[in-house]
Amino acid sequence: MPLISKFYGIMIKMYFNDHLPCHFHAIYNEYNGIFDLNTLEMIEGDLPSKAILLIKEWANQYQQELLNMWNNKEFKRLPEL
Repeated sequence: MPLISKFYGIMIKMYFNDHLPCHFHAIYNEYNGIFDLNTLEMIEGDLPSKAILLIKEWANQYQQELLNMWNNKEFKRLPEL
């Protein structure tokens, strides 16, 4: 799973050719979360609330780029928060 970005100990990754809905994975220490690319809501996981807020702030800045990566299946490293 390619690393899209890393900030404050949070790793953002995305599988290509993965199941719907379009989403990305966030890993923070032993915690994991899956975020819907359209709503930016965590749809699965156990991340602490502070990490969720940081991830949503970051994803809001790069939502279009993330959706493009999902649709085009072209990896691109994105800046940190």
